[in-house]
Amino acid sequence: KQIDLNGTFSYSNEVEVDLSLPQTFSLEQNYPNPFNPSTIIKYTIPNVTLIGVEGSRVILKIYDLLGNEIATLVNENKTAGNYEINFNASILSSGTYFYKLQAGSFVETKKMILIK
Repeated sequence: KQIDLNGTFSYSNEVEVDLSLPQTFSLEQNYPNPFNPSTIIKYTIPNVTLIGVEGSRVILKIYDLLGNEIATLVNENKTAGNYEINFNASILSSGTYFYKLQAGSFVETKKMILIK
């Protein structure tokens, strides 16, 4: 860090680190979309307390256009943080699919398109 116009500087012994946890649930749009054959789904779990346990029960499922369950990607307790999961759809046919995140009272669904 420069402290004078003559080029002198000094180093700080302090390092600032932001360790704040997410404050809200979120489900992002998969990337890439449309995709072939795999895509990444990102989601965020905030710092919530359920009976003294940090985190939340998280369920992430894939559905087809008729509402049939295709796959369960996540079904476990997760602590607060940002997560991403890779979904490989190489055995599925081209079409529109939905992915739904359920965590506590939060439920969100998004659409993705598989093009082969």
